[in-house]
Amino acid sequence: MLSTGCPNQSSVIVLMLSVAVLAACVSTSARRAGVSVTVTATAPSRAGITSASSPQVTALPAPQLKGPLSLEEALAQRRSVREFADTPLTLAELGQLLWAAQGMTHPAGLRTAPSAGALYPLEVYVVTREATYRYEPQGHRMSVHMEGDARPRLYAAALRQEPVLNAPAVLVIAAVYARTADKYGADRSPRYVHLEAGHAAQNVLLQAVALNLGAVPIGAFEDDTVKQGLALPSDQQPLYLIPVGHPR
Repeated sequence: MLSTGCPNQSSVIVLMLSVAVLAACVSTSARRAGVSVTVTATAPSRAGITSASSPQVTALPAPQLKGPLSLEEALAQRRSVREFADTPLTLAELGQLLWAAQGMTHPAGLRTAPSAGALYPLEVYVVTREATYRYEPQGHRMSVHMEGDARPRLYAAALRQEPVLNAPAVLVIAAVYARTADKYGADRSPRYVHLEAGHAAQNVLLQAVALNLGAVPIGAFEDDTVKQGLALPSDQQPLYLIPVGHPR
C-alpha cells in the first residue's frame, strides 16, 4: 500500500544511504574511466600577501617576436640608465621584459636564456608600486607574490641607490642553487647558476633598449635584507636587481 503521508525517519535514513551509495559508485566509475574527480576550495588571503593556494594570476600579452631594432642596433644603443620618468610600464612591456628573461620558446620547455642541463634554477620577480609579482614561464603569466610597494625596502637593501626607488619596475633575479647542484655538484654548480643569471640579465637589458626603455643592472645589495624584504622562499637567493623604466 502506497503511503500518502510524510516520510518517517526510517524512510529518510534509507534515502540518504541510497544517495551516498550512488555517489560512491559514480566516483568509482569515473576513476576506472580515467576521469579526475576533484573538490576545490578557495583559501582566504592574509593581509598584504595572497595565499599561495589561490594566487591572483595575471595573463600577460603574447610576446612580440619582431621589434623595431635589430640585435646589432640594440647592442650599440645599450647604456645603463639610472633616472626614470614617473610613468608606469604597460602590461605588454612587463610581459616582454619577463619573457626576455625566462620566457619559454620551445614546446619542450626551453627558454630565452641558456641553462646548464636545461635545469633552469632562476626565479624572476617584478616589483612595482602595487605589488611584487612572480613570473611563471609556463603559461607566460605572473602571480601576486606579495602585495604593496616593496621598492623602499629594496632601496634600503641596495645601499640607497636611487634607481631602485624611482624606477616604476624592478626585476629581481633569484636562484635555487639546488636545482643545478643535484646534477653538477655543489662545487661547480654555482658557476653555472651565475653565468645563467648573466645571460638572463643581458636579455632584459637588450629587450629594454628594443622597447625604448632604460635599465641598469645592480649587484650591490645586502642579500639577506633583499630576501627578507621580498619574503623569498628559504631556498632562493637574490642575484640581480634590474630597475627598468622610461628614461627621464
